[in-house]
Amino acid sequence: MRRALANSIFAAVAAAALSGPAVADGLPAGSVKDAKPADAGRTFAYSWNLGATSDYIFRGISQNSRSPAAQGGVDMTYGIFYAGVWGSDVNFGRNNDGTPVANVEVDVYAGIKPVLGPVTFDLGVISYNYVGGKDKGPRRNQVREQDYAELKAGASATFIPKLTTGVTLFYSPHYQQGQGSVTTVEGAVAYELPAVMKIVPTLGGTIGGQFGDAGGVKNPYVFANGKDSYMYWNAGLTLAIDKLSVDFRYWDTDISNRGNFCSQDLFGCDGRFMATAKVTF
Repeated sequence: MRRALANSIFAAVAAAALSGPAVADGLPAGSVKDAKPADAGRTFAYSWNLGATSDYIFRGISQNSRSPAAQGGVDMTYGIFYAGVWGSDVNFGRNNDGTPVANVEVDVYAGIKPVLGPVTFDLGVISYNYVGGKDKGPRRNQVREQDYAELKAGASATFIPKLTTGVTLFYSPHYQQGQGSVTTVEGAVAYELPAVMKIVPTLGGTIGGQFGDAGGVKNPYVFANGKDSYMYWNAGLTLAIDKLSVDFRYWDTDISNRGNFCSQDLFGCDGRFMATAKVTF
């Protein structure tokens, strides 16, 4: 149940934030929200973005019941330091009393991006916050927390012109709904094709794995159909035009569809296409 990002199909995208299918640090959609490259000098810079997606997919799982979502955020940098805030519509179903579990996700993140030779490192923390629903279930001590935080350590490089590769490790000591610790490992590759007029196309993909520790929780990992780990991947094409980028991407997971688990609208995890657009100012 790791919730975090993707978009609807109309607004816009440009290299600035990794949320669903956006391009960050030259890499395709993964699980990182920030994508603002570190400034070489000690100057303050900021940008803001607005976007939309046909389905907000995060690590292969729909976060908005297969429905379009509006998204937006603000990024700031000072030298190798960066920070930002990003938000999106979400739909995680309803509590027993009919109130939504959550209807808005707000992520706050910060870190540093030092450069050593051809390699750019990314060391940071991401706080995932879900607004609009109850934090706990109907009974006392029945944990229903949605909020959680992750530590992030990654590296990316362009050893071959136009070809960028990277790997990122995420770790959450206390995952959603009291499910213990969760580790996610993600690799990404992107290749920038020759520009067509003013359009810059980029082919890219991501493959990742999420591995958990149930921590004694009853019925853990319902988001992976009863398992504590799963794999996910995507492949797609991003078209960048000045401040606008549009991404077309296919997502899938290895989560079992037993009982039509992945075919449902809530937390749908079967293979499907999505489109995202984002504009950055």
